[in-house]
Amino acid sequence: MTRRLGVSIYPEHSTVEKDIAYLTLASTHGFDRVFTCLLSVNKPKEEIVAEFTEIITHAKQLGMEVILDVAPAVFDQLEISYDDLSFFAELGADGVRLDVGFDGLKEAQMTYNKYNLKIELNMSNDVDYLDNILTFNANKGNLLGCHNFYPQRYTGLPYDFFIRCSERFRKHGIRTAAFVTASDAPLGPWSINDGLCTLEEHRTLPVDVQAKHLWATGLIDDVIIGNAYASEEELRLLGSLQRDMIELKVTFTEETTELEKTVTLDEVHLRRGDISAYMIRSVAVRKKYAKEDFPERESKAQVKGDIFIGNNTFGKYKGELQVVLQEMPLDERKNLIATVDEQEHFLIDYIAPWGTFRLREK
Repeated sequence: MTRRLGVSIYPEHSTVEKDIAYLTLASTHGFDRVFTCLLSVNKPKEEIVAEFTEIITHAKQLGMEVILDVAPAVFDQLEISYDDLSFFAELGADGVRLDVGFDGLKEAQMTYNKYNLKIELNMSNDVDYLDNILTFNANKGNLLGCHNFYPQRYTGLPYDFFIRCSERFRKHGIRTAAFVTASDAPLGPWSINDGLCTLEEHRTLPVDVQAKHLWATGLIDDVIIGNAYASEEELRLLGSLQRDMIELKVTFTEETTELEKTVTLDEVHLRRGDISAYMIRSVAVRKKYAKEDFPERESKAQVKGDIFIGNNTFGKYKGELQVVLQEMPLDERKNLIATVDEQEHFLIDYIAPWGTFRLREK
């Protein structure tokens, strides 16, 4: 599936003008999903409908998909029903997110709604929820999965639990989504906002590292910024990411040559299939650059995150690029050229045998 980026908006805590401007900006950076929700009915229904319709219409003009999350308590007050999705269709939404589930049969029936709206399920439960829905012959083409976000610090999902929940959807080929948090974006659904991420370990990480991690698991298709409004720099950074392979930020040493930078940055690297526990070996580059000059220079002991290239003294291994996985002694046949950003060291472990990856200057 094509991996996508999304943003969240909270119209009841902002203005139509700000939301429209944010969606326009996000769209220019490659975002094409929108998460939004109705939180309360403090305004007249007609006013709420007018505001949401204007915002959703603008999003659709930008080519963005809009999924609307509505709290069950709001349904009676707005006089709408899960059995009749016309309200959401008239707003222009592409789908409805069910934060709270039913008995399986109702969700399955909803996937055949006459408006062809997507039904997005809550992924953050390690139970047979999806399997139960599918036993009622649900229309899989109209099913989506999306994790929760967790505004309170220390309440986000632990990694192993997240993996188990996500695998339940991946095995059925259902499109999946999860949330990351922008560094300084105060808007969310509630007054508490310690960041709106799915995984607790993401709460203090840069937003691009969070996104890279979700994609590196191979279990998440769409990455959505949970809080609003992310800065333009964060939107730009996410929009520029490689979505289909791991890309690591690196810092070059002062001694690194232009040729070594070219080998590092201009190539799509492929980890050798018969792997080493000590290093990731990109061997195809040594063949391409076999006739080039890699002068020997003073080296150092090898530690995780270091990147080396074989120098002229390394025989057939000259030009081979290696990313260190665990500590090794000094090897003067290799030149230290760069170091992976420390916050991304854990992503190195996701580069599998025969896995492709890229390196990008920080």
